[in-house]
Amino acid sequence: MSLTIRPCTSADAAMLSLIAQATFLETFADFLDGDDLHAHCRTKLGEDAHAKWLAQPDARLWLALPAPGQGPVGYAGLAPPDLPIPTHPDDIELKRIYVLSRFHGAKVGPALIETAIAEARAMGRARLLLGVHSENARAIAFYRRSGFTNAGVRKFLVGATLHDDLVMAKDLTKTLD
Repeated sequence: MSLTIRPCTSADAAMLSLIAQATFLETFADFLDGDDLHAHCRTKLGEDAHAKWLAQPDARLWLALPAPGQGPVGYAGLAPPDLPIPTHPDDIELKRIYVLSRFHGAKVGPALIETAIAEARAMGRARLLLGVHSENARAIAFYRRSGFTNAGVRKFLVGATLHDDLVMAKDLTKTLD
């Protein structure tokens, strides 16, 4: 599979929303409450939420496309951190890295995270932060392989239910990934 990672534009909000909702459902439908899942997809992963994110001056988002003319299979996005740990002006948060499950193992995730890390460094950021559901073992293992370590815990609201997220960090000042 040839893979293209391209920056998003404001015209991509609907596509980002579709990928976000599909991957969130794939990942969490088997253990999150259905009403909470629906509310989260509607409010946090909808087209309007992505349009607002794309409009932020410090935000960066990318789509992963498996081949020219084919639809996206994943995306990643950076934004200023919004986490319950001490942060610094040179921090940035990996808000999302979503890949359709059919493309797990096809190097889409690594390509997206490499793109996000390169951009964060180009922006002069020293640390990349993220939050990940504490029961998402596959994602946690991926982040650890990518050089992230535990930095704290946060409560994350999905619909009306609070969940535990791990907060993870990667030092971007180190040259080896």
